[in-house]
Amino acid sequence: MIKQLLPYIYVTINSKTEYMFCSNCGNQIDDKAVICVKCGVPTNQGSNFSGATNQPTPPGRFDWLTTLLLCFFLGHFGVHSFYTKKTGTGVAQLLTLGGCGIWTLIDFIMIVLGSYRDGNGNELYRKN
Repeated sequence: MIKQLLPYIYVTINSKTEYMFCSNCGNQIDDKAVICVKCGVPTNQGSNFSGATNQPTPPGRFDWLTTLLLCFFLGHFGVHSFYTKKTGTGVAQLLTLGGCGIWTLIDFIMIVLGSYRDGNGNELYRKN
């Protein structure tokens, strides 16, 4: 894998080179490096090889797509409610099989429209 990435590693030999540190191993690397040479972790500088954004969900927030998929496939069991820390609602949906599907359908529509809130009252995190 490293041999495939070597053409993308940008190394400058210059006295004015600035450095940064790898967030994974702490190794000092060039500020224009795309990956850490020591551990191979991307530095989030420059372009992303895969084209994906790789943005982690912020702490305390719940992912919109995960909630949508949980509601679609396991909504009758209230799994999406348990995931978003709505435990009371999840238990009620589990006992009533998602309100015979009506409750699940309403939650699904709310998630798609962006009006569904987690147990703390926050909107779901939607990656761009």
